[in-house]
Amino acid sequence: MKKKSNQAIKESIILLAAIAMFLFGFSTTSYAITLGYSSPNFDDNFQTVLRINAKEYAESLGHSIQIEDAREDVGTQISQIQNFIASGVDAIVLAVVSAESSPQITKLAAKAGVALVYINRMPTDLASLGDKAVFVGSDEKWSGALEAFELCKLAGGQGNAVMLIGLLSNEAAVTRSQDVREVFGGLSMCKGIKLVDEQVAEWQRTKANDIVTNWISSGIKFNIVAANNDEMAIGAIQALKAAGVSMDDVFVGGIDATADAKAAMKAGDLDVTVFQNAAAQAKGGIDAAIKLSKGEKLPKFVVIPFELVTPENLKNYMDTK
Repeated sequence: MKKKSNQAIKESIILLAAIAMFLFGFSTTSYAITLGYSSPNFDDNFQTVLRINAKEYAESLGHSIQIEDAREDVGTQISQIQNFIASGVDAIVLAVVSAESSPQITKLAAKAGVALVYINRMPTDLASLGDKAVFVGSDEKWSGALEAFELCKLAGGQGNAVMLIGLLSNEAAVTRSQDVREVFGGLSMCKGIKLVDEQVAEWQRTKANDIVTNWISSGIKFNIVAANNDEMAIGAIQALKAAGVSMDDVFVGGIDATADAKAAMKAGDLDVTVFQNAAAQAKGGIDAAIKLSKGEKLPKFVVIPFELVTPENLKNYMDTK
């Protein structure tokens, strides 16, 4: 009799659990949210890695994500944010086109009560983001400094340097460039390095190629190239090789440790890059969006550290994205 009673209790518990799951949707999908993701540029290699990782990670968790290309246009990105809000998304993730537009975007999301996560590119209003907005990315104070210091060491603290700069509307380009200037001009061991020219190549390989080609044809002498990102560093390498310059005679550095950059380093063309963990930024951004949408509190700046990559430790980064 007791055995029968226990069996009846077990069956009742199972039945009640099944009813609860039916009525309240007690499953992993019941916690699914809708995300809007605005990428500044689908053609940018690093931003491509970011959005692909964000999409794959969000969907692996059962969330839906809508991704838009802002094409490096502030107005387009703001329209995308407005459309995300109007469509009722639970959270918005974006790499901002221009840091200067972030206060407007933050206000739009805050007014609508939508969770907002900036990734990769730091917003100018970081200190006043409010309770439902955060930045997930790397501290740019270290990126250009790591690159420039390693280039300085490789060159023995002597020579002429040129610098390729990203879009000046991006905080990363401004900070990375200033890092390079401070290392070359401020460290005693690097004071033998003269920064002879710097040009804006807007993060792009082709524009960097054109700029370096012009430097060479105009007779500017340099043995160090400090690029704000790997794409521009690769453009510089292409221009140098096309002009018949031996890669043994010039030190080239970039930032991001993209797949193309690692291939260039393995080939002996790129001397320095700095690993910016796109996958960790993307996943961290999605995690932050989920937590904020649930009302959880987060620090305003979730830091993903930079890491120096050289031919000596390249093997440790070959599988990173």
